[in-house]
Amino acid sequence: MTLETLNLISIIWALIGIASFVLLQYVTAPYGRHVKKGWGPEISNKLGWVIMEAPSFFIILYFYLSSNQSAYASILSLLWLVHYLNRTFIYPFRIRTKGKKMPLIIVGSAIFFNCMNAGLNGYFLAHFESYGLNSFYQWNFILGLLLFISGFFINQKSDHILIHLRKPGETNYKIPSGFLFKFVSCPNLFGELLQWTGYVIMAWNLPAFSFLIWTAANLIPRALGHHKWYQNHFDEYPKNRKAMIPGIW
Repeated sequence: MTLETLNLISIIWALIGIASFVLLQYVTAPYGRHVKKGWGPEISNKLGWVIMEAPSFFIILYFYLSSNQSAYASILSLLWLVHYLNRTFIYPFRIRTKGKKMPLIIVGSAIFFNCMNAGLNGYFLAHFESYGLNSFYQWNFILGLLLFISGFFINQKSDHILIHLRKPGETNYKIPSGFLFKFVSCPNLFGELLQWTGYVIMAWNLPAFSFLIWTAANLIPRALGHHKWYQNHFDEYPKNRKAMIPGIW
């Protein structure tokens, strides 16, 4: 595959992501608190999380171990792996959602999504990256790394608060508070979007940009759906909270 072909596929993939964003304004993905019957067979949500996130970890790991990446590209691969190590093998076993299910159709679509994103980004880093040591001193690396670390911290801190809202054995939903929950309903999703924005600034290529488009296409409708759900289920839900971006939206 040539770089031109890879870039063309990335552009087409990004356009499909934009179309998905439009679709998700009308259809709420049925997992988590939005699960409902009628979406086919279901499996344990913990198992579903592992299965659907694993391709993103192992595909990037394969390209990282099987290619002679520069130091800069290696940092990009390792940042990706750190995120998906947590998302695949740690987060699913921290959540207190005993007995909850996830439709297989969600697992299958997420597998395809992760294979495409990891495949495009891993292939670029293995075959087409040309980062030099001077790349570490460029503005985009410094800014991107700061955003990635900040987003990762916000995501982890917010997830910790959400997980510990429930005592062991509890399954009911509660209003989260503290940290950025003072301002938005979904700081965990805001943190993840900030994190991958930083990654794209560091990577500065079309495969990474297409991944950011898909991340936004999934997370923004998700945040809006969560925000509306909180407002509909809790009369006392704070009126001044935004959905995802503090003070804005």
